[in-house]
Amino acid sequence: MIPFLRRNRFLASTPSCFYISIPSHSPIPGHYDDTNPIDRRRSDVLWGIGNIVSFSILQNRSFSSKVDKFPEYEMPTVTWGVIQGRKEKLVSRVIITDYLKSLGIIPDEIEHLELPSTVDVMRERVEFLQKLGLTITDINEYPLMLGCSVRKNMIPVLGYLEKVGVQRSKMGEFIKNYPQVLHMSVVVELVPVIRFIRGLDVERIDIPFVLHKYPELLGFKLEGTMSTSVAYLVSIGVRPRDIGPMVTQYPYLLGMRVGTMIKPLVEYLISLHLPKMVVARMLEKRPYLLGYECEETVKPNVDTLMSFGIRREEVPSVIAQYPQILGLPLKAKLSSQQYFFNLKLKIDPDGFAKVIEKMPQIVSLNQSVIMKPVEFLRGRGIPAEEVAKMIVRCPQILAQQIQLMKNSFYFLKSDMQRSIQEIVEFPEYLTYSLESRIKPRYRKLSGKGIKSSLAWFLNCSDERFEERLEANLIESETAGPSFCMGGRLEMPRTCGYSDDDDDEDESDDQVLYRRTISL
Repeated sequence: MIPFLRRNRFLASTPSCFYISIPSHSPIPGHYDDTNPIDRRRSDVLWGIGNIVSFSILQNRSFSSKVDKFPEYEMPTVTWGVIQGRKEKLVSRVIITDYLKSLGIIPDEIEHLELPSTVDVMRERVEFLQKLGLTITDINEYPLMLGCSVRKNMIPVLGYLEKVGVQRSKMGEFIKNYPQVLHMSVVVELVPVIRFIRGLDVERIDIPFVLHKYPELLGFKLEGTMSTSVAYLVSIGVRPRDIGPMVTQYPYLLGMRVGTMIKPLVEYLISLHLPKMVVARMLEKRPYLLGYECEETVKPNVDTLMSFGIRREEVPSVIAQYPQILGLPLKAKLSSQQYFFNLKLKIDPDGFAKVIEKMPQIVSLNQSVIMKPVEFLRGRGIPAEEVAKMIVRCPQILAQQIQLMKNSFYFLKSDMQRSIQEIVEFPEYLTYSLESRIKPRYRKLSGKGIKSSLAWFLNCSDERFEERLEANLIESETAGPSFCMGGRLEMPRTCGYSDDDDDEDESDDQVLYRRTISL
């Protein structure tokens, strides 16, 4: 009996437990005689005290619930502590789930997520997200964010984003658009991606703009899509120094797969006889072209152009002048504009096709804007049929500001004292700058006493105009430079250019082709 009492005294951890000692008057310590009434009485007392001590030990253990609710806790075993931990987690999960439901948060998606041990921790997370500007609806869109620790996940990530330029006032919107960033490691994931973007010559001040526009790129692997897309663009002729501005303008290109998105579009444009160098320059200036679906949008639009009378050999020229035409709802726009040109401007479908070949931007020009120059010309006494011919020859007059047209028209009549018929024959006159081109050249021409047509002194470069003045003669007028996709820019023989000047062995892809409109 004595060893039992000593063991219970060792286990007792609170003052409420009993500590037992053997009375000193026992004649023979440790000897028990059941015939002796004193020894038998002492045995009964010690047995009762032993039960009280055992119950006291169990009662003073820190249970999450009373013993009568969990009778299995009454019999400690080797795995008793593990069972208690699991039960506590289950109880805590139920309490936290009820708390989230009371806020309006649907906890279904976080059923298998490891949740904090107390409601206070979860409340801290919810309130922290709400202070950022997120609503309960936003949290329900991605409830997994509740599995992120405020101190271990949220604060380090948000601190780094603020360090690279994301404004604190816009942090909530950023998290709303890409909540997965809260799970990321700053050192392992975020820092390498930002360094990669900076290595593409994206300016530091542009990093926040890129991240706000396409936050998903923070989750990309450096050796994956981002590296391959950049490498392919450089391989087709995009200058490395232009990659940074391209990413700033259209960061989505970093997430595009080369084999399924970028390469099919580039190869299709090249198959239309657009030189690879021209395609590269188009992408440098307008990287959003990479977002056009080749099969669903680009190819149908090219077929639509040809169905409206645009010649196949002119399709590359149309694309080079107005690349955005590849992504427009083209059939509807062309149908509307063709009907408008026929009804209001008296231009037939063939004439409309020629207008599109020379100025494809017409498809997006507002009809009210088109009518203003037309009404101005008709108001000056030019017949509707002549106005239609002027538009077919030089559709650029439809995009001119009326005040500038008035000034040029007034100068023609008052200072130059020329007839309106000259404008009908050379409508390009209305597209030149009055102050920087028309007036200076006319004054030099008048000083020399030379009289010529409008086209003779306007439709040439400054160098060529000086040569004409020095020659003191008016050679026979020739056509201006002509544009042909797939060949060089051909100049008239009389312009002082010869075949001997082309000594460089440049390939077609190394020559930047352009349409030169006789202006």
